Amino acid sequence: MASSTSLPAPRSQSKKPLGKMTDWLRQALLKQPKKMPDSAESSPTDTLQPTSQDSPPPLGLSSVTSPSTPLTLVGDSSSGRWSKDYDVCVCHSEEDLVAAQELVSYLEGSTASLRCFLQLRDATPGSAIASELCQALSSSHCRVLLITPGFLQDPWCKYQMLQALTEAPGAEGRTIPLLSGLSRAAYPPELRFMYYVDGRGPAGGFHQVKEAVMRYLQTLS
Repeated sequence: MASSTSLPAPRSQSKKPLGKMTDWLRQALLKQPKKMPDSAESSPTDTLQPTSQDSPPPLGLSSVTSPSTPLTLVGDSSSGRWSKDYDVCVCHSEEDLVAAQELVSYLEGSTASLRCFLQLRDATPGSAIASELCQALSSSHCRVLLITPGFLQDPWCKYQMLQALTEAPGAEGRTIPLLSGLSRAAYPPELRFMYYVDGRGPAGGFHQVKEAVMRYLQTLS
């Protein structure tokens, strides 16, 4: 019978053109060139990660408080440092005498051998308190205000603070507030335009006080 003798067409012949078409498309896609930016300005890497020359790394707090180059003072007699009797006057309340003595010992014992005025040690016996305090301020390059709860309650401390501020704005860098045992909210409003040293820092802030004094003395060289 005719139906029994006929053979079906081979399936491989019907799939062969489709396989060639698939291979051709795959090769065409593989050969397609990748799209590259036209210039370095359109590169996302250049936009998101600028070079160190364009934007240097931010300055850290450690770099501010501990400069890589140590501060040194000129020791010859021609330096303006010797135009006054003292490098720094420490203003403190009577109840903070121990803390003031520790600060003075730190400053005087440093390699710079800073000359400090301490009221109960260096004041002239028998002299008037007001005139002696004013003389101490005028005879010192810098003045450290040891601001504590006792300082805020002492009228003589407030007197010295106001006397120190009368030299502003020419006294920039000379008055150094050292806040100890107080919150930022208790900081005297008269000093709000000045940065202060936080006594809660390392060594009670003594190192920062010394660096501030030496930085000012360097300007006199």
